Amino acid sequence: MRKFKTSFAVLLAALLIGLAPEALVANTGNALSKSVTNSANDGPSSAQLAKKVRSKLVSLPYYGVFDDLAYSIDGGRVTLHGQVVRSSTRSDAERSVARIAGVTQVVNNIKVLPLSSFDDSVRRNTYHAIARSGGLYRYLLGANPSIHIIVDRGHVTLVGVVNSKMDGQLAYMAANGVSGAFSVTNNLQVEGYTEAR
Repeated sequence: MRKFKTSFAVLLAALLIGLAPEALVANTGNALSKSVTNSANDGPSSAQLAKKVRSKLVSLPYYGVFDDLAYSIDGGRVTLHGQVVRSSTRSDAERSVARIAGVTQVVNNIKVLPLSSFDDSVRRNTYHAIARSGGLYRYLLGANPSIHIIVDRGHVTLVGVVNSKMDGQLAYMAANGVSGAFSVTNNLQVEGYTEAR
């Protein structure tokens, strides 16, 4: 039975990876956070610019489950935020966004996480713990997974989008059970859900 479950998971992963990149982006569209400020003369071009910035960021060669990128747009100025494991991802993000027509300035506030074999171990263990919990592996698949696992000096932060509050809780409990993690912060959002303020 265990062999069947493993074969099924591998088959499912192969099918999802084989989907068109557009389908993967559409399926995990909210994992990359953004903020757009419209100036009086911006009009609809701000939404188009945001779409182009997002497309460039999710297609970076080494952007993955252990990175988190966000951006804000104010006119032609794009500010990049987040944390990444590789310094090349930071510089690639800035370079890619700077080449977009309509971008006049890029402010790169992306933090490169410190090199640490301890953090690498916590990342792997957290990934496996979430993947083994209640079918949550589906959130970790694809070019831009729905759940991103950020580990900084043993502190874990979960970011991204899940389909239900229960899935968010399951991911949090799985990460909280990882040996070596000093703390776990759950910043997962439920798709289509906005809290009343």
